[in-house]
Amino acid sequence: MSKRVLTTESGAPVADNQNSASAGVGGPLLLQDQHLLEKLARFNRERIPERVVHARGSGAYGYFEVTDDVTGFTRADFLGEVGKRTETFVRFSTVADNLGGADAVRDPRGFAVKFYTEEGNYDLVGNNTPVFFLNDPVKFPDFIHSQKRDPFTGKQEPDNVWDFWAHSPQSTHQITWLMGDRGIPASYRHMNGFGSHTYQWTNAEGGAFFVKYHFKTNQGIRCLSSEQAAEIAGKDPNSHQTDLLQAIERGVNPSWTLYVQIMPAAEAADYRFNPFDVTKVWPHADYPLQRVGRLVLDRNPDNVFAEVEQAAFSPNNFVPGIGPSPDKMLQGRLFAYADAHRYRLGVNHTQLPVNAPKATKADNYGRDGVMATRYGSRHDKNYEPNSYDGPAQTNEALSAPLAVSGWTGTHANAQHVKDDDFFQAGELYRLMSDEEKSRLIANIAGGLSQVSRDDVIEKNLAHFHAADAEYGKRVEEAVRALRDE
Repeated sequence: MSKRVLTTESGAPVADNQNSASAGVGGPLLLQDQHLLEKLARFNRERIPERVVHARGSGAYGYFEVTDDVTGFTRADFLGEVGKRTETFVRFSTVADNLGGADAVRDPRGFAVKFYTEEGNYDLVGNNTPVFFLNDPVKFPDFIHSQKRDPFTGKQEPDNVWDFWAHSPQSTHQITWLMGDRGIPASYRHMNGFGSHTYQWTNAEGGAFFVKYHFKTNQGIRCLSSEQAAEIAGKDPNSHQTDLLQAIERGVNPSWTLYVQIMPAAEAADYRFNPFDVTKVWPHADYPLQRVGRLVLDRNPDNVFAEVEQAAFSPNNFVPGIGPSPDKMLQGRLFAYADAHRYRLGVNHTQLPVNAPKATKADNYGRDGVMATRYGSRHDKNYEPNSYDGPAQTNEALSAPLAVSGWTGTHANAQHVKDDDFFQAGELYRLMSDEEKSRLIANIAGGLSQVSRDDVIEKNLAHFHAADAEYGKRVEEAVRALRDE
């Protein structure tokens, strides 16, 4: 086996990687030392901007296998045949902390799946909760600012977190999830995933359905208490990364069963909740779970930076048979995610191996830009339409058109009779056991009691009272008790 030779970026062999070229022993360095200058200059440029949210993440490759026939609801080719397998890449993440943050913290988890289908890449970018804090994207930057490090103290501040929530009653449902027993997953393998938003499926006949995705872990749900999480985060801040990596390396491949809830499009307008409000769920009694297939992760990335840090997901990456809904938060994400990656990774980030389609070729008129690697023949044109047999549109929509009449543009509509910010949060609370309720109350009170302003505390307490009288009373008593200590 021949010995590997160290080279410069241009491929020339490096004679000495232990000593810089200098003018005599201990003398000043020489500008002609190309290897030294290149090495230092490259080192200065190794980091790229981290994600504003979901910065701390882990990922793995695998496959999705169809187990049940759903062709009556969607014409998506990768879902078109029982037994069909599609390669996938999945990225898990925490939401609020920076790239160096700990894994075992109380925070929602990102659950993003890239399907490398024969009709292009389909990205399903969700979380480990079925709901979210907001239902309008105009508030998203404010929300994230309130959850990230304070510009003065440089750390996350309960005053900021709870002040924003005090003015955002639609967050009550997600707060109840986050502060409950499932707020800190024991690992990425032991949590569920959700598309969270409502999406649209369209079948071969043009029939439209609204769907919600549910990935149910086959490892079972396991979560940590606040005390357990603090201990684990101190011992191994990379606990979730460690667990996922080691499980796959020893052949214990995690898997999830995908279910969907399916609502005929005609039923949306008269449903008792706004079906496109991501702060709300569709009760399973109304729209039962229907099994679709199985997601399996069986291969670790070879390079975390190249494949996990540079993985780019966008909810706007659809394939024929799948499209968006009028969900306003989703509509905002259709732009924001891809734009964030253009900033972080460059306009040609879709040409990186982890992001490029595998079974088909990207063929369009996008040209040039930093790090462009995709180009055709010398006679290809960079405009359309043209007379040179360039790629042309299909005139076939990926999904059915969305009706906009009847929607007021506000997050709540009069026809949805139970469409308020508190009903479902109260329903979730009433589903909990006595022990689960006690832990939820303790978690909320532990954070809310640290808030310095009484009016912020009162606003938050009003939300919990509105969700459920007992819920509000117990939170209020617990907060008072902690503040009196």
